[in-house]
Amino acid sequence: MYYYLLQDKILFSLDHYPQLKEIREEVAKSHRGIIYLLKKVEAPARRSFSVSSPSLIFSQKEDLSLLLKEDEVSHDLPQWILDKISNGEVMSINTLYEDWQEVLSNPLPKKWRLNIAGLGDVGGTLLIGLRLLGFDTLREIGIYDRTMDKLKRWEYEINQIDGFQASNMPEVKILKEEEIFDCDIFLFCIAARVPAIGEEKVDVRMVQFEENAKIINTYGALARKAGYKGIFAVVSDPVDLLCKSVYLASNTNEEGLFDGKGLAPEQVRGYGLGVMNARALYYADRREDTKHYIKEGRAFGPHGEDLIIADSIENYNHQLSLYLTEKARTANLAVRETGFKPYIAPALSSGTLSILATLRGEWHYSATYMGGVYMGALNRLLPSGTEVERLALPSQLMERLQTTYNKLGSLL
Repeated sequence: MYYYLLQDKILFSLDHYPQLKEIREEVAKSHRGIIYLLKKVEAPARRSFSVSSPSLIFSQKEDLSLLLKEDEVSHDLPQWILDKISNGEVMSINTLYEDWQEVLSNPLPKKWRLNIAGLGDVGGTLLIGLRLLGFDTLREIGIYDRTMDKLKRWEYEINQIDGFQASNMPEVKILKEEEIFDCDIFLFCIAARVPAIGEEKVDVRMVQFEENAKIINTYGALARKAGYKGIFAVVSDPVDLLCKSVYLASNTNEEGLFDGKGLAPEQVRGYGLGVMNARALYYADRREDTKHYIKEGRAFGPHGEDLIIADSIENYNHQLSLYLTEKARTANLAVRETGFKPYIAPALSSGTLSILATLRGEWHYSATYMGGVYMGALNRLLPSGTEVERLALPSQLMERLQTTYNKLGSLL
């Protein structure tokens, strides 16, 4: 094991980096707080993430196996490093990224500056939730839309939600286009087209993807130009495919070549799975044989056709899981049958609540980068990076997950 000092940070690695200042283990051991693991992992791989397990120190490939809890074996790692892993104080950095050192000087903020682009049904509802619930997490909220009257209306109304006990709510301000990436987290809520009532038989996700990708890719280029270092959160459908699209767009130069000089894979996150879990909870509570989902179940994958609901991670039942998957997947159709578009629950469950949980370092559902695919699963954002929940998954469930993972990877 090698130990280094860089930018007043402690780094360690199984590999030797002669360009770095080497230090003794005793010096590294005395450090309080996060230490950084340097690794060389070939693409597709994240630039950085939280090392939640000793096995992640030695892994050289990122794929769906990130969801699998491995049997831990003794790797003769120093106990003090094992303790830091247990405390969530080890971040892995992939040194094959040219800008890997930027990770060392980009800590999470104590209070976040959040900007929203798109104030339609979803964006507006999400904004209300953030204003009401984000007082302990958000410093300010910036809003942007191409329609100035809409912006003025929201600025007037949202800042007039207040009361004697609510004076610490984040202020909401109107943004100019050149200010949209002056923030810690940017929310993309723009939708070129939401299928109208009566269009339920079309492949809604792919129709939305073709149109929304054109828009989000321009924002990817703007993020690249701005040198944006914060989180790019995708709320518009289909979130998983749009995450991959904006990641690629931000890393494409004027010659149309991928150069890796845009958003890092872990900067992009997709928010669509939260409502699918909430819908599964809704239906699980209505049958005695599925109530256990509330405590034992999990949701995986995209917001839509290839969703996976597991009734239990302790005693997986394939048929009950398929039932809950189908109910959650088609729940939006039940709302459409009432004559209304289903946007309130998605805006609040996938949007407001999941985003605030992210910023607070809490477990939540969102799509993060796993070996070239943005895959939805339970995870949390720590000062040491993203930690994806790892479970002892049964083979039948793992087969379902692999099918979805492969399909998402083939679409883009």
